[in-house]
Amino acid sequence: MGRYDGKNVVITGGSSGLGLAAAQYLVDHGARVLVTGRHRDTLEDAGRRLGNNAITVRSDASSLADIDALAGRAEDEFGTVDALVVCAGIGSFDPFDAVTEKTFDEVFAINTKGPFFTVQRLAPLLAEGSGVVLTTSIANQTGWDALSVYSASKAALRSMARTLSKELLPRGIRVNAISPGSIDTGKLEKEVPAKAAQLKAEFTESSPMGRWGRPDEFAPAVAFLAFDATYVAGIELVVDGGESQL
Repeated sequence: MGRYDGKNVVITGGSSGLGLAAAQYLVDHGARVLVTGRHRDTLEDAGRRLGNNAITVRSDASSLADIDALAGRAEDEFGTVDALVVCAGIGSFDPFDAVTEKTFDEVFAINTKGPFFTVQRLAPLLAEGSGVVLTTSIANQTGWDALSVYSASKAALRSMARTLSKELLPRGIRVNAISPGSIDTGKLEKEVPAKAAQLKAEFTESSPMGRWGRPDEFAPAVAFLAFDATYVAGIELVVDGGESQL
């Protein structure tokens, strides 16, 4: 018997990176998961890795039409949802004076608007006692160079963990945030290949543990907030090896 047998979970951005790690952990412990992603090949690979207890859905986190379709698919597949994990997001590494309106709008559309409406549209499906986990970042409490837009989008999401929890707690739904630090998912190499090695070295230097985290060290914290932390609401759980704390 798995710890999460019979539980239905929706994970946006679950086809790669931290979302995929969370999906794998939950599937390994008995849950059935529906994961989303924007790219069909990545979704197909995730489906093969996760196995028969996973459903893959192509969905753009910034599109309200796609979010509506996702809610409909989740209802068709599950009926009710026991946990919603919002991992879909993008980075932005532009210096302040180089940020364009297009970049600003895209980052906030995916990192902030998308999560808000994902919770709104799926809330009617969430069972009493369920948990919502919003993925923020330690960047929302630091002042790093070239992260002004990204940091602001994640700070807004951290605020939503409080306000949405306040509104949904009367229905028995907890909303919390999980804040990863430097966790090696290969994302830097894809988003800023020219700077990846430098940034990884800098973050390793600033880490009290002297290393990057692994996605499998992030996943159990997601499960904790989604299912096990039954008297926890509105918090931000930091998973960063002490980087922002020490």
